[in-house]
Amino acid sequence: MRRVVEAAYAAYAYLVFAIFGLSALAGALVVPGLRRRRAIARASARLFLRFAAMPLTVTGLEQLPAGQCIVVANHASYLDGLVFTAALPPRFGFVIKREMARVPLAGPMLRGIGAEFIERFDRKRVVADARRLLRKGEHGKSLVFFPEGTFDARPGLLRFHPGAFHTAARAGCPVVPAVVRGTRRALPPDHAFPHAGPVSIELLPAITPAASHSHTAAIELLERARSAILSCLSEPDLEEA
Repeated sequence: MRRVVEAAYAAYAYLVFAIFGLSALAGALVVPGLRRRRAIARASARLFLRFAAMPLTVTGLEQLPAGQCIVVANHASYLDGLVFTAALPPRFGFVIKREMARVPLAGPMLRGIGAEFIERFDRKRVVADARRLLRKGEHGKSLVFFPEGTFDARPGLLRFHPGAFHTAARAGCPVVPAVVRGTRRALPPDHAFPHAGPVSIELLPAITPAASHSHTAAIELLERARSAILSCLSEPDLEEA
């Protein structure tokens, strides 16, 4: 009986996702203005979470600086990007692995809301993408990174990649650590069935980079942000595992 209930909820949740996902896609393709397209994506994400019985709680929005900043968060599920889309104001763009650009429907929608795709494996492309993100940072763009680059079925925080922190150090903009909770349970990495239940985002105090644009300043930012996330996450440090 439990499996039947889980399957019925999963079918319902995927139907709701399809409805609001197509709404976001339509907005991304036809609505003029990046900020308007992001506002539509935000509304669609919020409606999905509401109708899928995944109530969202956001705390610490006052931690976001009025100007440019970079948000970095732990990564636990495919739902994380959707939850941050629902939570953050539409001035934020997302930095996403390049493979997502080739996913039907998701790729065009992400391009429409100004996502930045980055290469993870080809060294030349990695360097080119890093330079492009640095230009974005220097021109005042606010970005969201998941610096683990992937997620694991095991609870815990993986090693951080330094790209987000080099971007912040070079642009001289603050980094806002964030903790997402509940998404690993709502859509486990190793499970096809979603589950109803609360999800939350906690934004932590901003970290201002040192005046130097050096590699050392970027690594210091990384370590401070990762420590702040780990201290609030209540999950193990998988970097040391």
